[in-house]
Amino acid sequence: MKIHMLLAAFILPVAFMFFTTGALYTWSIKGNYNTETYKLVLVNPLKSNLPVLIDLATKELDQRNISMPTGVAKIKEVGTSFMLEWTGSNLDIILQPTTQPLIAELKVKKTSWYRQFVQLHKAKGGKAFKVYAVILAISLLTLLITGFIMAMQMPKYRFFTLTAMGLGIVMFVAMVLVS
Repeated sequence: MKIHMLLAAFILPVAFMFFTTGALYTWSIKGNYNTETYKLVLVNPLKSNLPVLIDLATKELDQRNISMPTGVAKIKEVGTSFMLEWTGSNLDIILQPTTQPLIAELKVKKTSWYRQFVQLHKAKGGKAFKVYAVILAISLLTLLITGFIMAMQMPKYRFFTLTAMGLGIVMFVAMVLVS
């Protein structure tokens, strides 16, 4: 029980962040961005080539003393056009061509303090936070399983535990079916 208690206390802060951002996200409360847009003059038109686009974005961010996003960069297809989308916990960037072939647009979207937590929840942070999130998931699962086992070992709680488990399964199935 002592390990159960200490583990719960250790993960409570990060669990609170995940619970809060997840619950509010379902109601479209996602936080805000402060967006700056830059026009880039190019020598050649942009092409849908991930390494080239990352290199251009990195150079432009370096020139402006802006750190790189912590997430993964990808090319997103939009109709017949494309854009580089590179997201992170502190900022997102979008690099895309414009109607003028030798002009590109770079949007730098800096996150609000709350949006940063949402981005971390969405796995847009660095490797360290992703490992931390896995530790949280394993810890929560451990707490739930050991709590269930402890309750089942106490005869006076066994019926209520099994009833709650059965109701939990019914509620889960019902919510999946109505969604």
